[in-house]
Amino acid sequence: MKSFRLNSKIGRRGLILGSGALALLRMARARADEAAGEVFEVTHSPEEWRALLGPDRYAVLREAATEPSGSSPLNNEHRAGTFDCAGCKLPLYASDAKFDSGTGWPSFTAPLPDAVRTKADKGWIFTRTEVHCRRCGGHLGHVFDDGPAPTGKRYCMNGLALTFTAA
Repeated sequence: MKSFRLNSKIGRRGLILGSGALALLRMARARADEAAGEVFEVTHSPEEWRALLGPDRYAVLREAATEPSGSSPLNNEHRAGTFDCAGCKLPLYASDAKFDSGTGWPSFTAPLPDAVRTKADKGWIFTRTEVHCRRCGGHLGHVFDDGPAPTGKRYCMNGLALTFTAA
């Protein structure tokens, strides 16, 4: 029986090309959102956002990247307080809405009133519901219908999109 072995150069090349294509799609999506006329209270140029956020937070908040599961120190944050937008400091989630979803990302049952907006995130395979800050438009994560009571929602957020303010 003949075995098949992937050429490692093709694998790396494919990974690099795929990563580049994903980055281009994210930039196109960001431009499309701006062109769609969504207006936010807090705005900056891409260069200003990069300087304010640093590369990792910029990738999550402005390009809709996802941090690695389990990488956020906020997973272990259990004090009373609020989880705020890392882009504009708007309080987004109360600590009593946080729960351990087992996913590796900070998860919440509900946002604070008038804190977030949602929109369809049409991926290659399926459509999810993206969550973004209503004040600066920063990408926070996604919301799913598999959370605990009382809402049945799981707001699965990137820890890099959030900061914590103790009460």
